[in-house]
Amino acid sequence: MAAQSFATASATESDLGFGRVAAQAVRGRFLSPDGHSTARKLGLRGQRTEQFYLRALNIPWPRFLLLLVGGVLLLNGLFALGYRALGPGALAGTTSLGLDDPFMRAFVYSVGMFTTSGIDGMHAVGPTAHGLTVAQSLLGPLVGMITLGLIVARLTRPRAAIRFSESAVIAPYEGGRALMFRIVNELPSELTDVTASVSMTWFENIEGQRERNFHQLALERNNVTFFPLHWTIVHPIDEHSPLRGVTPERLRRGEAEILILISAHEETFSTQVSVRHSYAWDEVTWDAKFTNVFINSIDDTLAIDAERLSRFDRLPENSTRVPAPDEGAAIS
Repeated sequence: MAAQSFATASATESDLGFGRVAAQAVRGRFLSPDGHSTARKLGLRGQRTEQFYLRALNIPWPRFLLLLVGGVLLLNGLFALGYRALGPGALAGTTSLGLDDPFMRAFVYSVGMFTTSGIDGMHAVGPTAHGLTVAQSLLGPLVGMITLGLIVARLTRPRAAIRFSESAVIAPYEGGRALMFRIVNELPSELTDVTASVSMTWFENIEGQRERNFHQLALERNNVTFFPLHWTIVHPIDEHSPLRGVTPERLRRGEAEILILISAHEETFSTQVSVRHSYAWDEVTWDAKFTNVFINSIDDTLAIDAERLSRFDRLPENSTRVPAPDEGAAIS
């Protein structure tokens, strides 16, 4: 009973803020592979504006620009349809464009009003057409300011782009085994004072009751001062590790998930940034070692090939070979 009380207290203290009762009801991952929480909050207002802003900041640049251009074209197309719905007399002075299609003439007029770039002698005729013109002349600059604000926010917000190896590995380490994964900074900006915190959650049988518990995984090293190249993060599986004697089947039955938080100081904006990631039980490769990422440089300086970050070599099952320095606690 005392052991059970201790295990319960330990799990409560290390539940990472999810809450012990709520954690028992969760099925599936706590974090998506890209580090976003899978939890949802209901009962709040729609928060559509906030969600739009966050998504506009986080989506990749090609998708952001594609959505931006597509949105502007769609908006101008809707206004062009509005002008066309008023009839051919809603716009005058369009003959100089040399366009036979009435919709294209309305679209060109719409773009000119929206961007305030000029409409080449074209003008609206009638109160409804003038109303559409006024609305568009006000909406265009407003959309432009919002777009400029989003672009500036995307360019100036502090962020960390840390790439994780596609899978973690169970590899030989100092006569035993260790759980390992690798990270690299994808941005040219420097990160310093990088700290890693790694936890594991899985279901355990406590006196016949199946319950989800959290365990903090002790690391071979949880902090590096400089992070110019890559870092192999290592959890030695020793007598104190919750993974001692574990098997792939045990990870599967326990629905294990490795939860990772990386914090660092970003020098460009002199601020703290953080990145989350997780590995599910089926994203852990057994009896494997990571491929060496170091390459020979022309000027004899340290260099790595980031494309090798996720590569690994298979080892014989139950291998106890001691790895080379770069296979274990390589820090660079």
